[in-house]
Amino acid sequence: MLFNSFEFIFLFLPVAVVGYFGLARFAGATAAQVWLIAASIFFYGWWNPVYLPLLGALMVFTYLVGKRLSKQPSRLVLGLGIAVLLGVLGYYKYANFFVANVDALTGADWAVEAVVLPLAISFFTFQKIAYLVDSHRGLTRDTRPLEFTLFVVFFPQLIAGPIVHWKEILPQFRLPEAYRVQAENIAVGLAIFALGLFKKAVLADGIAVHATPTFNAAEAGVAPDLLTAWAAALAYTLQLYFDFSGYSDMAIGSARLFGIRLPLNFNSPYKAANIIDFWRRWHMTLSRFLRDYLYIALGGNRRGPVRRYANLMATMLLGGLWHGAGWPFVLWGGLHGLYLVINHAWRRIVPESIAALGAYRFAAWLVTFVAVVVAWVPFRAPTLEGAGRILAGMAGLNGVALPNAIGARLGGLRELLEGLGVGFALGGGSAFVMAWLWIVALGAIAVLLPNTQQIMRGWRPALDLDEIAPARRLLWAPTRGWALATAAVAVGGTLALTQVSEFLYFQF
Repeated sequence: MLFNSFEFIFLFLPVAVVGYFGLARFAGATAAQVWLIAASIFFYGWWNPVYLPLLGALMVFTYLVGKRLSKQPSRLVLGLGIAVLLGVLGYYKYANFFVANVDALTGADWAVEAVVLPLAISFFTFQKIAYLVDSHRGLTRDTRPLEFTLFVVFFPQLIAGPIVHWKEILPQFRLPEAYRVQAENIAVGLAIFALGLFKKAVLADGIAVHATPTFNAAEAGVAPDLLTAWAAALAYTLQLYFDFSGYSDMAIGSARLFGIRLPLNFNSPYKAANIIDFWRRWHMTLSRFLRDYLYIALGGNRRGPVRRYANLMATMLLGGLWHGAGWPFVLWGGLHGLYLVINHAWRRIVPESIAALGAYRFAAWLVTFVAVVVAWVPFRAPTLEGAGRILAGMAGLNGVALPNAIGARLGGLRELLEGLGVGFALGGGSAFVMAWLWIVALGAIAVLLPNTQQIMRGWRPALDLDEIAPARRLLWAPTRGWALATAAVAVGGTLALTQVSEFLYFQF
């Protein structure tokens, strides 16, 4: 079920909230937990219930192994448990990819049935791995089966994160106030959800139409010119930003209606001053998982700079492959690994006095943003060939062209541009202008305005807010003005729900 659907907004979510607090009041906390578990299972199975047994089997397996580890820690048992979880993930996510590459390299004609990826398997696999590690460390000894089930299936975080830890969620469900309706939680939750809905339905889906056609054309063999390629890359960059930011807000807002705070997962990554800062802001719970359970496990920075750089590359390559079974994702991960290596090496040689200069900080932000945009191209393109055509266009290898309708209004400037090699093509004038207007407007919002967490900072919208400064001007408060503004945003987002539009991270 989609957060941005009429079924979720007007049926599922209200029924889930009313049923939860109603049962909590008249039948107790256990009944409320059972209700929320049942609602979450219904939510997961809405699209395709065939994978509910898989979710249940992995849940039972993880709980039993976790119990064993909490009573008697064992690296062998921990390793076997993680291997089983990764094996299941590997089969469903990478079997087709593996067979296709073996066929391409060897000429073999292996035939396997297409394996359909179960919804959210990447996210709940990492969640379960973190739980097993926590169990091995003795942190989950008092977890009861019902609590563990709720921890795994709690619907706001089930489909696309954030990737939560046991210690972040279950202690909240053990508090008495988690079972009482609180006006603050309802108001804050609805405000955050409304902002997320607007980001997804209006902003992300609105700019998507300026990215998809060019990427589709590149897959069909069309080589885009400089401005067309950059418009598509920037449009997708902003589409992904508002899509993922919108989802994160809606997840946090939905959970807050139940009095639960999820960890922060998104913190204005396009404001990042360098690529290290970017990964502290983008998909923060995934970055945390890769750091704690992969990078540090490989040795981190404890064995010298060369080993550190190798660990960074390995972590990001695997992080790219986690996002999807395809070479474009590997390239995306490799680019970010290379960026991180360069960034860490650069920081060793640049004096702090230079790094503190305003001009340097702006240049660092610009380089970081451009590098991120370039890396998003293989992340978006289905094939390396398609990504190559877009990147070639961005490098100017396919020339520069403007719509003829714009050229007709340039007067003598047109001849000057033609002398510089700029071409003019028929049609597309309004689409060209609209694409760049969308890019400028959404880029300004992403870079200049405060994010949701800053706007809501005074009401503790999520966990891990220590580094989030409150907005200076747009600071939410339970006032009539903010209520009207929230209602307007909610109405705008709802009216934009004219067709089903999945969140981009659902494919991972």
